[in-house]
Amino acid sequence: MSSAKKFNLEKSLADLEELVDELESGDLPLEKAMKKFEEGIKLTRGCQTALKEAEQKVEILLQSAGSEDLDDFLVDDD
Repeated sequence: MSSAKKFNLEKSLADLEELVDELESGDLPLEKAMKKFEEGIKLTRGCQTALKEAEQKVEILLQSAGSEDLDDFLVDDD
């Protein structure tokens, strides 16, 4: 992705969720459903790329932290 066209992960996920709802409704004609499915595949690939890039950035940051011991992140379920 070029910096001029920044990928918006949150918007893409919301768009993907909307597409899934439309496809699950079963109200679309086959041709339209196929176009929506194609669009969903493109969104999914973009999301996967954005997540992979974020994962790589985290790895780089952790490596640059050197030998510092990092604590595990704990989530409070309350």
